Formats: sequence, structure tokens, C-alpha cells
Amino acid sequence: MQRDVATDEVIIEKKGSAGLIRLNRPRAINSLNEAMVAGMKAGLDAFARDPDITCVVLSGEGDRGLCAGGDVRQIYEAKTASETDRTRFWREEFPLNYTISNYPKPYIALMDGIVMGGGVGISAHGRYRIVTERTRLAMPETAIGYFPDVGATWLLPKAPGETGTWLGLTGKEIGAADAIYAGLADYQIASERLGDLVDALAEVSFAADIGAVIESFSSRPEITGIIAANRRIIDAAFAFDSTEEIFHALSAIDDAFARDTLATLQLRSPTSLKLTLRLLRLGRDSSGLVECLEREFVAGCEVLRNPDFYEGVRAALIDKDRNPKWSPDTLAQVKEKQIDRYFASTAPPLFPDHRL
Repeated sequence: MQRDVATDEVIIEKKGSAGLIRLNRPRAINSLNEAMVAGMKAGLDAFARDPDITCVVLSGEGDRGLCAGGDVRQIYEAKTASETDRTRFWREEFPLNYTISNYPKPYIALMDGIVMGGGVGISAHGRYRIVTERTRLAMPETAIGYFPDVGATWLLPKAPGETGTWLGLTGKEIGAADAIYAGLADYQIASERLGDLVDALAEVSFAADIGAVIESFSSRPEITGIIAANRRIIDAAFAFDSTEEIFHALSAIDDAFARDTLATLQLRSPTSLKLTLRLLRLGRDSSGLVECLEREFVAGCEVLRNPDFYEGVRAALIDKDRNPKWSPDTLAQVKEKQIDRYFASTAPPLFPDHRL
């Protein structure tokens, strides 16, 4: 195995005809920071130019997961910095998501263990998304006063029915079966066979053969996921374009899943819920991933000017009291005019040369 680039937090190496990108921050469940994003970009650029590389495989070191998301603690700690400094991570991360979605060679993400937030962004935009029996996937941002980003407002509206709306608003974890059902993954492979899969991919000479090799290792999920089992309730309750109507619909359904969903939503930031729903609805009619990433960046800049994100991160990661005090703390207090602010751009675009 040839190691081309080695850093403390990202390892880039070649194994046969496969280019390997290994996130190497296991104590933080490989949470992404600026250095890791830069390392991934460098590796992808090098592999794209290398004629001996047939595919690229992304994996996470350690036994806990591929990636728990972006390092929001780092953004939290920069709250007194300039807006340019506060948002620099997103200016680097979002274009990486786009690069992955348009990568010229097969990009294979091994979504083993925890895959959340930014971890979804570096995996679900790839050509081959592989989950395992250990996969725990989520976009949990409404729980910290934020919203699903990294192009999730492009991906989630494409999920069957209103399942993407349920995922985005609740932030609930799902397993392999639901990840495939929602269109965020393609194949399930036993975690113990991932090493053998990488060995096999390293022997593939032609990109056209990659899919068949992956399929030969895959198996069907043995259980029905929570989304598929509750699709009727999800579609009925989340079809509305206002969070108040969604809450009302859930409260009218006499079912344990509906009650649990409502209880979860009641813990989320009311501002985040309204913002997320609008972003998801706009994502349905967007021209592509770039339009959604630009919209998410604008919204993210405004999030950092308001208290809920800092309060959510404090409660979840700093003090860990799990008791955020949202402001406003009810849906009724969050007016649509307040949400309009999250769509007024005040910063240069991420993709100035891309025509929407």
C-alpha cells in the first residue's frame, strides 16, 4: 500500500487501483474540521488526475463511525470572530459536497457506524453509498438550533413521500434499511466484510466494473425500517407547508409513532423547524445541488447572528445539560417575516461561476 499524504486527521493512500481517503479523528467520531476538508479535497484532486486510480473509497478510522458531522464546537467557539471567520468552514465544506456529487470516478462511501450531518454530506452525494448493520444515520441539526445543510435540502426532498421532511425536522436516527429506502444509500454490506470489499476494489481495472463488485458483497436488509413501517402516518402528517399544521396533524393521530414524533418535535428549536421546512420545500423545486448549497449558506450566515444555534450547541456539547432555552420558544412566536431574514444574502456566493 502506498501512502501519498499523511496528516494527523486525514490519511490519503493508494491500494492497487483504489484511492483511499481515511478520516482519522476517531476520538471525535471523525468530526470534520477545516484541515480535514482541505485534506479530502487534496486527495480527491490527486486521485482524479491519477490514471492508475479506478475508484475512490472513503472510510472512517475507529470503531464508532464514518463521521459524526462538522465540528460545530469549533464554530461555536468562533462566535465573537468576524462573519468571514465564522463561516469559513462552510465555504470550504459545501464546495467539497458538490465536488463529491460530480466526481469523475466512482466515489464509494463506507457509511459504517455513525453518519450524521456533515458525514451525510461527504457520503450521500457519492455514486456508491454503502451502509452496514451498524449504520446510524441522521441529520440532527434542529436539535441544536440549526438546519440540515451540506446539500440535505437537495437530497431529502427526493426521498419517497414526506419521509425526507420527517428526517429533516425530527433529526431522528435511522438504520441501513431506512437509509436505503430514503435514497441516502444504495447497498448494505456486513461491516466485517468491508475490508474484503476494499481489497476487491483495489483489483478492479475498469470503473464500469465497480458496481458489480460492490453488488457481489451486498445483501438485502433483513428488517423493515421505521420509516417504511410508518410511511402512511409520515405522509399524512408531514404533507403540510406549515409546522403548526404538522403538529396539529400528529396530535390528531392515535398512534405511538405519531406521539413519539410529536414529542421529539416539541423539543426542537421552533425557529429551526420553520426554517428547515421552508428550505426543504424550496429544495423540491430547485435546479440542482448548487442552488440548495447557496441557499443553505445564506441561511447559515443568519443562523450565526441569532441565539438558538449557540444555545443548542451549549446544551448538547458544552454544558451537556440537554436543556436548551430556545428564543423564541414557541412556534406561534416565530413569524414568517422572521424566517425571511434567513434568505437575504449578505455574503459573496459560494459558486460565483455557476449558472443556476
